[in-house]
Amino acid sequence: MNGTFFIVGPTATGKSGLAADVAREIGGEIINADAFQIYRGLDLLTAKPDAATLTKVPHHLFDTMSVLEEMNAEKFQRLALQAVSEIHSRGKPTIVVGGSGLYIKALTHGLSVAPGSDPRTRTKLNKLTFDELRAQLAKLDPETARTIDTKNRRRVTRALEICLLSGKPASEQRREWNAGETPAATGVFVFRDREDLYRRINQRVQKMFDAGVIEEVRAAGAMSATASRMIGCCEIRGLLEGKMSILQCIAQIQQATRRYAKRQLTWFRRQTNFEPLNLSLLSHVEAVKRISQLAKAFGGCAAND
Repeated sequence: MNGTFFIVGPTATGKSGLAADVAREIGGEIINADAFQIYRGLDLLTAKPDAATLTKVPHHLFDTMSVLEEMNAEKFQRLALQAVSEIHSRGKPTIVVGGSGLYIKALTHGLSVAPGSDPRTRTKLNKLTFDELRAQLAKLDPETARTIDTKNRRRVTRALEICLLSGKPASEQRREWNAGETPAATGVFVFRDREDLYRRINQRVQKMFDAGVIEEVRAAGAMSATASRMIGCCEIRGLLEGKMSILQCIAQIQQATRRYAKRQLTWFRRQTNFEPLNLSLLSHVEAVKRISQLAKAFGGCAAND
C-alpha cells in the first residue's frame, strides 16, 4: 500500500488528534479504522474526533454506516481500499488511523479465505453452553484456545465454526493469512504508560457523561448486533432500565474500556512490526514531528513523489 501510513494503538492514546496534525503536515488525508466510529450518530459514545479536528484535513469512513447495518473486516477492507484509491488519485498520501486490529490487518495482510458462516452449524453451536464451546475448541484447536479471548462467546463460536466447516484449525487459517503480509505496510504503534492511559480513559468516560451520552444512547433506538457491541452501550441501557446507578454505570464503562485497551496493546505488539512510540514521553508537538518524519521516510508521502 504505497502512499499509506498507519497510526495504530489502544483507545484514548490521542491517535485522532495526532493523525490530523500529521496529515496536515504531510498534505495527506485520513481513513478511519475504528469499528464503531464508522457508524453515524453516537459521537460521544464512540469518542469521535471533534469538529475542530475533523476540519483540519479530509477524513474518510466516519459516519458512513447506519447503526442498523452489520459491519465486518471484509466490508471495511472494500470501503477502505476504495477510499485509498480515491485519495491517491488526487496525489495525496493516506493515513489510516484506528485501534480495531482486524480492520488494520485486513489492509496490511489481506483477508484469510475462511469459510462463511453456516446457519445450521451456528444453530447447533448456539445450543451449547459456553463451557462446552470452549472445551470443543480446546480439543480441535488448542493453539487458538490458548490465545483467543475466552470470555468472548462470539469469537469462540466463530473459531469453532471455522474448525468444523474447514476441517482444519482456525490457527492454520491465521498462518495462511500472515503469509500474505504486505511488505509496504508501514506505520507507528502509539501507546502510553499504563497509569497515564488509564487516567485518560477514566477522564474521557466522565466527560462523555458530562456531555450527554445518556441521552445520545436513549435516542439511538434499535441497532445491529455489530453496533450493539460498542463499549458502554449495554451499560447505559442498563442504567436507563434502572438496573444500576449512574456511578456504577460510569465505573463499569471505565473498567470495560481499560480492559479493551489492554487487549489492544497485546494485539498490536504481537500482530504488527510498526515502530513503537510512547506518547507519555513526548509532547504533542514532538510526537507530530516524529511521526511526520517517519511517514515521509517510510513512504507515507509516496503518492506525492
